[in-house]
Amino acid sequence: MRMQLRSGITMKIGLLVVALFMALNVSAQVDGLKIGVINSARLGDQAPQTQAVLAELQDEFAPRQQEIEATQQALQEKQETYERDAAVMGEAERLRLEREIREEARDWQREQDEYVEDLNIRRNEALGALQAFLLQEVQIFARDAGYDLVVGEALYFSPAVDITDEVLLGLQTAFEGNDGGP
Repeated sequence: MRMQLRSGITMKIGLLVVALFMALNVSAQVDGLKIGVINSARLGDQAPQTQAVLAELQDEFAPRQQEIEATQQALQEKQETYERDAAVMGEAERLRLEREIREEARDWQREQDEYVEDLNIRRNEALGALQAFLLQEVQIFARDAGYDLVVGEALYFSPAVDITDEVLLGLQTAFEGNDGGP
């Protein structure tokens, strides 16, 4: 039993020594690398192409949104008319107006749901294309600047290896030259 315990401890120490030498070897190899880190969230938020894509989506869906808002306003006015005049209406007229309001509310809700679904689908498509574009631009920047490794997310990194501002500057320059959008 004691022999097994000693050999287990010896084995662990041996593995620790091997791991230490491997770490030192990797550390020695890393010294010659040019490494950069990108803050992906900041890049996505601050890239001028992001604002352009969001503005394009807003312009594309604004007419439908206005139409839905107008329908909602008309429905609300009809509901107020019903609440105000229901006591003096004939039963047939009151029932007809109730049915109209229910049908219009159902139609409005369906239009609203379709609008939200279409907007989400279109936004996901546009942001997916934007994300692919930004990734490609980071790769081009890294290759042109001679980086060996660019990391997208890191738990900690020194500001000295953060290349987000440099990439954003390149994206801004490309955007202003009208050749920088997905």
